[in-house]
Amino acid sequence: MPPNPDSLIAKLNELDRRFADINERMNDPAVASDGQKIVALAKEHSSLAKIVNPYREYRRLARQRDEAQEILDDPASEADLKELAGAEIDDLRHQTDDALDAVKGLLVMSDDLQIGSVIFELRAGTGGDEAALFVGDLLGMYRAYAEGKGWKIEIMSASPTELGGFREVVFNVKGEGVWSRLGYEGGGHRVQRVPKTESQGRIHTSAATVAVLPEPENIDIQVDWDKDVVEHVSRAGGPGGQNVNKVESAIKLEHLETGITVSMRDEASQHKNRAKARQILLARLYEHFRTRQQSAEAAARKAMIGSGDRSQRIRTYNYPQNRCTDHRLKGEGQEGANFNLERILAGDMDSLIDALVANDKAQRLANL
Repeated sequence: MPPNPDSLIAKLNELDRRFADINERMNDPAVASDGQKIVALAKEHSSLAKIVNPYREYRRLARQRDEAQEILDDPASEADLKELAGAEIDDLRHQTDDALDAVKGLLVMSDDLQIGSVIFELRAGTGGDEAALFVGDLLGMYRAYAEGKGWKIEIMSASPTELGGFREVVFNVKGEGVWSRLGYEGGGHRVQRVPKTESQGRIHTSAATVAVLPEPENIDIQVDWDKDVVEHVSRAGGPGGQNVNKVESAIKLEHLETGITVSMRDEASQHKNRAKARQILLARLYEHFRTRQQSAEAAARKAMIGSGDRSQRIRTYNYPQNRCTDHRLKGEGQEGANFNLERILAGDMDSLIDALVANDKAQRLANL
């Protein structure tokens, strides 16, 4: 079902009024002298400008289109004016339609574009050592993609295996647009290849799960760390020297309401482990409550791609055929459901992500 044009324009007009109101407030000397307020308003102003300015351009084109149509419809219009309007009307209609489509796309994707930090959690699934090696390959893929975009990546926690893989890796990626591009990676990833440990040359199937947690700049989750969270402190154990074995630096946090837990032992400092654990817990809580709210609001419609459902198998990496298949694009009439595996693993993921963004945008527009 196409979006209701009246409700769409009403929403855009509301954003336009908010944009104008912020302009006025920023010019108020009392507000301008308050550093905290002016910074918050400037950020909102910048975010709204990305939608409002294109919307104002659409309205300008729409006025020109309507004026040309009025001239054509008016019997009293002079012949030369009618000729000029007739020559312009088709072009103005196309420009107006294109401008509105662009604004609609910005409107439905704007929230994603504002989130510039995500936390990835990669975990080995079925497949033992081969699954752990696959997690290492996924980490390398995301690292290469992030570095190609100029984003910052930080490993927060890792559980390596003797063969060079990982049972689990948690890392943070920061940069403009990270959630809008990487938010589609959540789900089950499957690999088909001959493992290094396979002597008979047989193809095995292994799996890994990927969770992507958006980390907004201001996570609006109220947590009383003394009352809402139980903290367990213990010795980290394992390799790492005397400090790791003797100092109680490992931290485990348990959020009582949701039962969500986070463990952190990578740092020798208890303070650093606690800070990282709290950061991850806040991101998990944000995603928990965001998903619950979306489910309540959209119970009657299909979940959008990129929801982070770990039970969903989203992609298969087939080494013998050098093919990477994203299963969410099947049935969409897109030849791009299959991608060159070697390029994807090297971090050249834009063609794949572009297809997912286009698919997601179409679904969001249909649900306006």
